[in-house]
Amino acid sequence: MKKTARILFYLIGMIILSLGIVLNTKSSFGVTPIISIAYSLSVIHSWNFGNTSFVMYCVLAAVEYGFKGKNFRLYDLLQIPLSIVVTRFFNLFGALLPDVTALPARIACLILGIALTGIGAAMNVNTRLVPNPGDGIVQAIADRLGKRMGNVKNVFDILCVALTLLIGLLTTGRPVGIGIGTVAAMIGVGRFIYLYNSLFKDAQLGLTGLKA
Repeated sequence: MKKTARILFYLIGMIILSLGIVLNTKSSFGVTPIISIAYSLSVIHSWNFGNTSFVMYCVLAAVEYGFKGKNFRLYDLLQIPLSIVVTRFFNLFGALLPDVTALPARIACLILGIALTGIGAAMNVNTRLVPNPGDGIVQAIADRLGKRMGNVKNVFDILCVALTLLIGLLTTGRPVGIGIGTVAAMIGVGRFIYLYNSLFKDAQLGLTGLKA
């Protein structure tokens, strides 16, 4: 029963995380840093967002392999099929959810997107199963450099935003996918992870048999 609960939390968290990321894109205020590169490339070149995100996740997994070296496990390769599933949800939610133009609706999309991204990420991490490549590479870099994961995450987000800005400016002469919503996500996602863990982490760990 507890193994089933663990898998359910993982799957539900994955769906919530995917929905949150897509809602961020629908707000048109700027997307979360980790997905900003794929999003900007998909907009600039009219590529499918889910497929572009999948390629980016594969690149992150390859870089993670470089940082882990001999510590890379076959288990880590499960990040690739995980990425296929997550990015299919990107396409599904992107097709189902309407585009919004009214300012109140855009603000609502941004806030809800940030909240769901944080909640979904917390649910996934708390299951201690396969991490998404974004979290996996940050953890790998932190382990290799002996730094705190939170600090590495902040630097990694800044690098993603900087690269996205560079891509947009060189290609179109303006930022693409970066805006006030990106800054809000950088601050807000972590706060919602903290809020979820404060309220529900112990209960989730108990239900999934992971509580010490």
